[in-house]
Amino acid sequence: MLRINDTAPNFTANTTHGKIDFHQWIGDQWAILFSHPKDFTPVCTTELGYMARIEPEFTKRNAKLIALSVDPVEDHTRWIGDIEETQSCKVNYPIIGDTDLAISKLYNMLPAEEVASDGRTATTNQTVRSVFIVGPDKKIKLMLTYPMTTGRNFDEVLRVLDSMQLTAKHRVATPANWKHGEDVIIAGSVSDDDAKKLFPQGWKSPRPYLRVTKQPGS
Repeated sequence: MLRINDTAPNFTANTTHGKIDFHQWIGDQWAILFSHPKDFTPVCTTELGYMARIEPEFTKRNAKLIALSVDPVEDHTRWIGDIEETQSCKVNYPIIGDTDLAISKLYNMLPAEEVASDGRTATTNQTVRSVFIVGPDKKIKLMLTYPMTTGRNFDEVLRVLDSMQLTAKHRVATPANWKHGEDVIIAGSVSDDDAKKLFPQGWKSPRPYLRVTKQPGS
């Protein structure tokens, strides 16, 4: 089973933008891989449309999007037409064709014994409803899996990306429901002496283990 901070398994795949090597495609950026059980499914159509609309927000954060569905790339191309027409957006990111379910199984999205996409339904493939954030170091930073009938909250993915990029740069953690610009928590690994140097503006400490300060750089 994959875990946070495992190296994201590399793969080559056919996409709507041509053949890619996943690690090479990521380069020195962050990547959001989000998977779908079948083309021409209603919830996924809204999801790909929403991601297309907010893609510039990911671009601002040095992150790129890539979707996956178990159907062939040719079907993806037709599906993109439906997405763009019904969701009023332009899909500019690639969509992987995972017809042999190799990537879905590589990322533990389907049981290893499952084979072939032909004749399989979205319900059969329902566990292929996952989101992975991969860092520039090719390590998995986040994994989420949703049920079939619940559309994913991609604003939450943006929020988590903001948190991870901030905490990778500064010695802080982010509290529950944190959003960019709000107060943060000084990491427990930072001593009070070091905190005085790192956070000269000071902090509030309702408990010795809970030190709240302004977001660095805000």
